[in-house]
Formats: sequence, structure tokens, C-alpha cells
Amino acid sequence: MAKIVAIVAMHFEAVGGGAPIFIEDSKDKLEKTAFLLEKILDASAHDLKNGTIILVNRK
Repeated sequence: MAKIVAIVAMHFEAVGGGAPIFIEDSKDKLEKTAFLLEKILDASAHDLKNGTIILVNRK
């Protein structure tokens, strides 16, 4: 079972829930933040192609 451990998005109004949410103002910053968190959290980043990247832990 997978668990969403963080969300990185460009549009605050498009996301919600219980996971930490990080808002970035450009695609470049979005990707940099997501891939840094991916390493820190030992998680997998998945780009939803709508300005949102979720980080999932499968442990």
C-alpha cells in the first residue's frame, strides 16, 4: 500500500489533504523541490502533468 507523504504544486487551490503541501511559482522550482524532497524522504516522485508532483512512500 502506498502513502502520499508530500505534494509539490504550482496552484494551491488545486490541492488539499493531510500531506504537507509545498507551493512553487515555476515549473523549474516545482521540479527542484520535488526531487530534493524525493531524496530526503526516500520516496518516489510522480508528476501528475498538471503542475502537481506527489511524493509516495511504498514502505
